[in-house]
Amino acid sequence: MTVLGKLKEQNKEFTTWRRHLHQNPETAFEEVNTSDYVANLLESWGIEVHRGMAKTAVVGVIRGKKGSSTRGIGLRADMDALNIFEETNLPHSSKIPGKMHACGHDGHTSMLLAASKHLAETRDFDGIVYAIFQPAEEGGGGGDVMVQEGFFDKFPCEAVYGMHNWPWMPAGTMAICEGAVSASTDSFDVKIVGKGGHAAFPHTTIDVIVCASQIISALQHLVSRVTAPSESVVVSVCKFHAGTSAHNVLPETAEIGGTVRTLKPELRVLMEEKFRHVVKTVADAYGAQVEIKWHKGYPSCINTPAETDFARDVAKEVVGEEKVFPFTPMMGGEDFAYFLEACKGAYIILGQGKTDSDPGLHSPHYDFNDEVLPVGAAYWVRLAETWLAQKS
Repeated sequence: MTVLGKLKEQNKEFTTWRRHLHQNPETAFEEVNTSDYVANLLESWGIEVHRGMAKTAVVGVIRGKKGSSTRGIGLRADMDALNIFEETNLPHSSKIPGKMHACGHDGHTSMLLAASKHLAETRDFDGIVYAIFQPAEEGGGGGDVMVQEGFFDKFPCEAVYGMHNWPWMPAGTMAICEGAVSASTDSFDVKIVGKGGHAAFPHTTIDVIVCASQIISALQHLVSRVTAPSESVVVSVCKFHAGTSAHNVLPETAEIGGTVRTLKPELRVLMEEKFRHVVKTVADAYGAQVEIKWHKGYPSCINTPAETDFARDVAKEVVGEEKVFPFTPMMGGEDFAYFLEACKGAYIILGQGKTDSDPGLHSPHYDFNDEVLPVGAAYWVRLAETWLAQKS
């Protein structure tokens, strides 16, 4: 029987873990009970457990039985939930109002737990598998914290791999691409300072609403006229605050904020430079002053070539060649990028959609599809076993 076949027979147990985690969501760096749950299961299977990194991270160290090799491979799952009120009305809905596993990290954790259990039982490899349960992916940068705290010094990996579910692909399919998988996620806040006054006498003012509106319009040209049509760049202004309830007062200040997304590091640098130039130039034209705050977000998650090919081959072995597709890079962010900045590796997508109308990620109606738990777990198992069976 294949690894996938064996794991399918245990899916009732995996589903129990996943639904327990779903009912008990914890957000960035607060995954205390989640970490305890994960660590207790790992220890019950005889796995060496390390804790303390990034406050709530858990790392399981699974040593093979075929020899004394110290070669290691890292498999990473994220554990945190989101600040969302769940609206699924399912029996296993969140018990914590305002917190929800709306991105499937409960499923990611359960798939890596299932793989860890199988690997601990068989240990059919020579080397070390590091099962990485990471906190704070949703905006907290837990991956960055783990890397900065010396993860790869303590747990030396030849390569590190990540996986994310995708409700927009059929259940049990997989997708991957070489190079950028996700975008960098920088954000900005701009304060425009002018001269307020009576709306009936606009010539005596410096109108920050008109100025801010022109800045917003000009920023869209960064995509259409500064970058090549073949490049993927997003500039979105997501907030605009100005004025009061008064209908005859032009305000002194206005504030805008939003996000800039790119797939290439060099474009990330260029977009910040051009953004600052456009904002200041337009403000100067209106006689206004500006204060620009640029917030560095996650870098682009970039798969290395050889490791991408390796992951694709393993995926084809697990689900069949006809179910493995090229992935179109997404403009969302992913903090597995920090692991891939420090170590070669690849990030793969696991389809979990049942119908075309399934709720998407970060929806209050979303729920992980438990049918794909054995698929993700089997991929992890075969990835580790196959990698460690190679020559160094």
